[in-house]
Amino acid sequence: MSGAPDPAAVRARHADGPFLRACRGEAHDTVPVWFMRQAGRALAEYREVRARHSFEEVIHTPELAAEVTLQPIRRYGVDAAILFSDIVTPLAGLGIGVTIEPGVGPVVAEPVRRMEDLVRLRRLEPEEDLPYVLQTVDLLVAELAVPLIGFAGAPFTLASYLVEGGPSRSYTHTKALMFQDELTWHRLMDLLAGVTLASLRAQVEHGAAAVQLFDSWAGALSPADYERFVLPHTQRIMEGLEDLDVPRIHFGVATGELLGLMASAGADVVGVDWRVPLDEGRRRIPVGVGFQGNLEPAVCLAPWETVVARVRDVLARAGARHDHVFNLGHGVLPPTDPGVLAQIVDLVHEEGEVRDPAEVRAEDAAHA
Repeated sequence: MSGAPDPAAVRARHADGPFLRACRGEAHDTVPVWFMRQAGRALAEYREVRARHSFEEVIHTPELAAEVTLQPIRRYGVDAAILFSDIVTPLAGLGIGVTIEPGVGPVVAEPVRRMEDLVRLRRLEPEEDLPYVLQTVDLLVAELAVPLIGFAGAPFTLASYLVEGGPSRSYTHTKALMFQDELTWHRLMDLLAGVTLASLRAQVEHGAAAVQLFDSWAGALSPADYERFVLPHTQRIMEGLEDLDVPRIHFGVATGELLGLMASAGADVVGVDWRVPLDEGRRRIPVGVGFQGNLEPAVCLAPWETVVARVRDVLARAGARHDHVFNLGHGVLPPTDPGVLAQIVDLVHEEGEVRDPAEVRAEDAAHA
């Protein structure tokens, strides 16, 4: 894009900030914090935008998507921004027929359940298929004073939407395909891994300083099934990003039993949801891989004294490690008071201690 900032220069500008240093396991002075779904329905200014524009219109209009991404940065003082988009946006860019239904989520008009259906999937060409997303990234990196996190949906989560036709609690069709037709399953996952990798690489090439891979529904799988049916495809994505030298964050919901496997895919940081105490989550993640989390989102609706106690508990369980990024254990809930989130950021910045990495590594070695 003509006149766009040089991505390498943008990343260099943010390299010494606490978020990127924590993701890289380097020394820094304050615990970094950002929130999943920090842009969205909790903000009155976002609701004002949505009163005039549909969700898809916001995503497809770079100026609107950039504005929505910037809203929480102005409000909260967080240490990173995350691109406002959706995990199914690349699929929609391929013409799959995915729509975001209000109150429902992504809906696929014609589910993908047989080998013959895979002809509808093709290689993603981000500059042609997702120009509005990359233009949004260009606008953001030119204005942001903090790093921008790019993101994408992991193959299993994307597959679950495509196969089920929409959100699911049981993933009946998805697991049936996985167990009954493994050849088709792996071909589908391979195609989706290619789509996700192309999307993430393009976001980084336009200036995103880190990426987060959301495998939102991987918690529906046992460790053995995750390792057999999902892990190789996630590894392909992580390995395909390695040469870009940006932190790779991997997050899933209800994935406490999968944390070690998720780290083994090649993540630099693994997100821990609120169901697992953060210190226990840290023990399940290999040394050398950072961790992110994990205040329960609903706690933000509690009285302030309860919020303070829970934030301090997360910080205590993090052990003042240099490789911890404070976040919620999932996304901000719509009824959340934005003022509470701003206070949480201040509290984390004021009380979050960070030990010297050498001290932490010596401690890790002693307990190995």
